[in-house]
Order: sequence, then C-alpha cells, then structure tokens
Amino acid sequence: MFIFKVWLISIFCSQVEPTATVLDIKSKCLRDEEILQTLPVGTTASFYFRDLGPQLTWGTVFLTECVGPLVIYLMFYFHLPFIYSPKYDFTSSKHWVVHLACICHSFHYIKRILETMFVHRISHGTMPLKNIFKNCGYYWCSAAWMAYYINHPLYTTPYYGQMQVNTGLYVSLFCQIGNFSIHVALRNLKPPGSKVKKIPYPTKNPFTWIFWLVSCPNYTYEVGSWIGFTVMTQCVPVAFFTLVAFIQMTVWARGKHCSYVKEFRDYPTLRSSILPFIL
Repeated sequence: MFIFKVWLISIFCSQVEPTATVLDIKSKCLRDEEILQTLPVGTTASFYFRDLGPQLTWGTVFLTECVGPLVIYLMFYFHLPFIYSPKYDFTSSKHWVVHLACICHSFHYIKRILETMFVHRISHGTMPLKNIFKNCGYYWCSAAWMAYYINHPLYTTPYYGQMQVNTGLYVSLFCQIGNFSIHVALRNLKPPGSKVKKIPYPTKNPFTWIFWLVSCPNYTYEVGSWIGFTVMTQCVPVAFFTLVAFIQMTVWARGKHCSYVKEFRDYPTLRSSILPFIL
C-alpha cells in the first residue's frame, strides 16, 4: 500500500502553520494519463499540488494568435483610414508583389486556423491566461510591423524583380505544403483521445521523408516558408520576424528532440532537431 504525503499549495490558503517550511520543487510534473501504481516510487511518495490560476484551452489560444494577424494585415492592405496619409485611404498598390504578399500571408494564417480546428490533436489541455497576452502581442505586433512596410505607398519592389519574387513564392508555397503534410502525419500517428507517444516516421507522402533527418520538420518547413516570404517581399521587418521565429522554433525543436531521445531507446540517431546534420 502506498502512503502519500500531500502538500496543497494554493493562493486560497488563509493560514500558515508556524512550523511550515519552504518547498523547493524541482521534480518533473506528472502527465494526466500516468497511473499511480506504475510510478517508480517506493512505499512512500510526496506529491505537490500547485494552483495554476486562470487557464485557457490551447485551441482558443492558437485561434486567437492566428485571427489577429490575419485581420491586422488586411487592415493595412486595404489602406483603412488613419493608417497612412488620407490621400491613400482605400487605395490599392500598383505593385503586384504587394497583392501576392497579402495572398500568401492570408493563406498562411487561414491554413493555421483550419489546422487548429480540424487537424491538430493537442496533447496539453490548457495554458495560463496571462500567456495569451504575451503570445498575441508578439504575433499581432509583428503582423502590423510587416504589413505597414509591405503595404506602404512608398514600398519598393525586390531588387532582382520578378525572378526574386517567383523564387520566394515557390519556396514559401513548397514549405507551406510540407508543413501541412507533417501536421497530417503527426495527427495520424495519434488516435483520437490517445496520449501515447510514438516515434514519427516518413509516410508515402514525399514531404514527410525529411523525418529521416529531422525530429521536428514542421518547424523546418515553417521557417522555410517565412524565408521564402522574406525573399519575396525583401522587407526588413519580415526578415527580423523570421530570425526570431527560427530562434524560438529551434528551442522548441531541441526540447522535443531531447524528449524523443530520452523516451525512446531505439530513436533514430541520424536525426537532428530542426536542420539536417547541423542543428
């Protein structure tokens, strides 16, 4: 029989015992699906409960993150009043690349919205309410910064003209399709309602063959699509956003890769985190 010592840490506690001590909790959090009888503990175990505060579902957070940039970018694209000089209100740009950029940007976030609704099977149930302000602030402000310059009446087209625009467009579309293919492959790897982790492997879809070399190809394709968008628009704010996104996704990919290696003894040794043979 297990004997449990349970300390409840809550913001609702109104009294503290004189002999109470400060707990330094460094142990790993338990997953929802873990069963007490299977835990590697002896006859005595200590469990710590923490009040996580107000929470939001991950699906709600993802949708909020994506709807904002979509709407904000379109506000700049249609030159709504109070954004640029009044003489440019509701005027369309004379540059074809500006319209193409709007299509690509809108496609990216519409794709993410539809994936959140119909493709993703999110393992984590909720996240802290305060995180939505941080996440949305980042995505919404970045979208506004990019949109302001790309749709600006004084915007200049890429230096190498149509060739550069087409190259960036093809790279972006290729990576968007690849990203979607990886998300579908990951969805099919996990049955509905299941939280059992499996090693992802390439499928018959050629876009998933990168799984042979990378643990998180969804991030690889995501970065690739923004690199293509940067080349297509030749816009400094887009390049900065791409760089920050790459750094953040590298952190996520390395964490996921380490988790795979630790959890699966037979995990393929050839794989890198996000960039084949490099990172």
